[in-house]
Amino acid sequence: MKDINLSRMHEIQRELQEKYVEKWGGLSPEIAKEKLLWMMIEVGEAADIIKKEGDAAIMERDEVRAHFIEELCDVMMYLNDVMLCYSITPEEMATAYEEKHHRNMNRW
Repeated sequence: MKDINLSRMHEIQRELQEKYVEKWGGLSPEIAKEKLLWMMIEVGEAADIIKKEGDAAIMERDEVRAHFIEELCDVMMYLNDVMLCYSITPEEMATAYEEKHHRNMNRW
């Protein structure tokens, strides 16, 4: 079973950004706004698949599922870009994620 953690995603996204720094403008807080907007577009593309193909197609048709997963990967790549723009480490995100989970588990 293959798995990828946030640190690895962060690492490979940094590698991609370094490769295309001249084309994409690098990573900075000013660029983060643009990355966040692109992430929202990718979320919309994933939602379009749900709307146009339906839940059953994502669960049962390999090509629809692959397309949906690819869009989710795009979302995660832009999320990592935003983290890199603000120098948010995987450790900081992990801590915040766990704390948020704990609050949600005790919310109601």
